Amino acid sequence: MIPYPPRIALVHDWLVGMRGGERVLEVLCELFPGADLFTLVHARGSVSPIIEKRMIRTSFIQRLPMGRSRYQYYLPLFPLAARSLDVRKYDLVISSSSSAAKAVEVGQEALHICYCHTPMRYLWDQYDQYFGKGRSSPAVRTVMRLVRGYLRRWDVSSSGRVHHFIANSRFIQERIRRIYGRESEIIYPPVDVDRFTVSRNDDGYFLIVSALVPYKRIDLAVRAFNARRERLLIIGSGGEQHRLKAMAGPTIEFLGPLSDDLVRHHYERCRGVVFPGEEDFGIVPVEAMACGKPVIAYGRGGVRETVVDPATGTFFEEQSSSSLERAIGRFHTITFDAGRIRAHVEQFRKEVFRSGISSSIRTKWESHVASGRKHP
Repeated sequence: MIPYPPRIALVHDWLVGMRGGERVLEVLCELFPGADLFTLVHARGSVSPIIEKRMIRTSFIQRLPMGRSRYQYYLPLFPLAARSLDVRKYDLVISSSSSAAKAVEVGQEALHICYCHTPMRYLWDQYDQYFGKGRSSPAVRTVMRLVRGYLRRWDVSSSGRVHHFIANSRFIQERIRRIYGRESEIIYPPVDVDRFTVSRNDDGYFLIVSALVPYKRIDLAVRAFNARRERLLIIGSGGEQHRLKAMAGPTIEFLGPLSDDLVRHHYERCRGVVFPGEEDFGIVPVEAMACGKPVIAYGRGGVRETVVDPATGTFFEEQSSSSLERAIGRFHTITFDAGRIRAHVEQFRKEVFRSGISSSIRTKWESHVASGRKHP
């Protein structure tokens, strides 16, 4: 634990489920047990006990109609919501952000460190995947055309409130540089590798573990596995669920959201994991490899830093169902070594992240104190 400074705030975009960003926050909560926690919205019971036991302060979006379940619809209000999270009395502010958390206003003598999962993907690189024709209603597309420029300017300007960025991958480091014009340190996010054991079982199916949202591109996998008539199990839920089910043939099964234990069971029994989206880092491939399972992934984004072709998986280079089909065929020609795959992911263990983030924050805080910017 880091025993100083006296007043620390943790800020996270929203607390509505346990995904990669929340795993980062969980470690920060363990490192700073006395820190206060701020977020735009909180769905009680949706995150781990380590996070839930905190006194969690939320923005006014929490009190708006469907604020906890449909907070995305209040995107134009995110600048006001971030400002409403009053962290100005804190000496050290650590934000875990892919959206608005980095935009909080801190005190003049405070230090603000942002662990950046990504700049706001739905305003920049993946705007069309969220708000393109067929992806959102005409009303939503009209509103976004009106506010997109304003929100982009706010996103860039609010990045200036951060003193130090930490990126979760080289891929995100480049995006931070390109969009915000800022440099950053890289610390890979934590994966609970020790929760998984190597399995050489193979029940003959491929597996997807994902939120069913547009940018994950599950539709590519559905088309590819329809064409190849191979078994594919899909774990997860989201707004794309009905559309994907309507596309799926008889070899594809939707299991819905499952417990961590059941997800691990399916990792252990699958032939390989399919990862068709462009991700900032991608924890699912690392979890699969922790079970000794190879990965078929779209060859862009953070997965280029976690999967090694052909030692631990294989890539498809065009984000199309035909390219994925060819990668599945190539996958069947490769002999994978489960033990070697598992050894590869030891570098992403939770303890490695804990040590790296703790050292980074401590160093930045000590430099801040030495510069004379800090209260006692």
